Amino acid sequence: MLAEELGRIIKTRRKELRITQPHLAELAQISTNTLYKLERGQSNPSLEVLSRLANVLGMELTLKVKNQVL
Repeated sequence: MLAEELGRIIKTRRKELRITQPHLAELAQISTNTLYKLERGQSNPSLEVLSRLANVLGMELTLKVKNQVL
């Protein structure tokens, strides 16, 4: 998933729940600047940050691994 798409998903869900960026950042224990960059697709979050955001937003985080044969 591209950073831009992930950012749109986070922003859309945050707005659905009527949570401000500063409040979501506080609940997820990340900086407001980090959340701002994520929502704009300017940053790739760690799995820990994604997990925290998914938990606060009531979303499930799934990991898909693509197997490549060389």
